[in-house]
Amino acid sequence: MRKQYDLELDELNTLLIKMAATVEQAVADAMMALKNRDKDLAISVSKNDRDVDRMERHIEDMCLMLLLKQQPVAGDLRFISAALKIITDLERIGDHAQDICEISLTMDDKPLSVTTDLITRMFEESTAMIKMAVDAFITKDEDLATQCINHDDVVDDLFVQVREKLIHKLQNGQDDPEESVDLLQIAKYLERVGDHAQNIGEWVVFSLTGHHKDYLGVETFGV
Repeated sequence: MRKQYDLELDELNTLLIKMAATVEQAVADAMMALKNRDKDLAISVSKNDRDVDRMERHIEDMCLMLLLKQQPVAGDLRFISAALKIITDLERIGDHAQDICEISLTMDDKPLSVTTDLITRMFEESTAMIKMAVDAFITKDEDLATQCINHDDVVDDLFVQVREKLIHKLQNGQDDPEESVDLLQIAKYLERVGDHAQNIGEWVVFSLTGHHKDYLGVETFGV
């Protein structure tokens, strides 16, 4: 029984890693579609979001089956409980990649008039957070998970810079106002990607320690 149980836990771990890699690629493709004005790639990302949704449902079913059939305790229970939370955040990251693509598809094919250097940096930092969170989950590295959590401040600061820059352009009648609004929304989606990666980092810490910090920074206790 224990051998089969361990195999099922390993499979759950593998599926989580696969889902994380899929959403990380979705965000990368969404930004590439925006940068290159590539409508075909944007459409592909939107279509592939259904695969992420299917992964979430499959992993959720596995977690519930393990909870009901195996009645895990201690570390295994924390791992499965954290997995249920992590897949929700991964699914939302996939949704935000799709959101970026949907905005990109409504924009003109012409090259962007507003420089996207800060937005590109937001993409790089938010996807780095996804990688840190997933690597921390794989390697059971609490320090790396904490590093991911703290890195959200970098993404938040970049979003503030993007917002101030675009608002300034709008107030002064510079560039295309519709494009500026679209880019501000895209920046907000990337900021949310960072938030979800931070959530994953927090659930990794919970899976390792049984402790979780809520959004007010108050430490709570789990199992």
